[in-house]
Amino acid sequence: MNFIRLLIVFILPPVSVWMQFGISKYFWINCLLTLLGFVPGVLHAAYIMASRPPGLTRLN
Repeated sequence: MNFIRLLIVFILPPVSVWMQFGISKYFWINCLLTLLGFVPGVLHAAYIMASRPPGLTRLN
């Protein structure tokens, strides 16, 4: 599953954040960063995936 998440980070960054956290502040931040530029969205999604394990999904 981690490989699929990592693959989705590079294709659709907001979807990867949504898969891990749902509709939360991290999702909206990532949507904004992706709209401002694709690279910031990818970097934010990769950082979120690396820093927050899937067991801690709801960190609002």
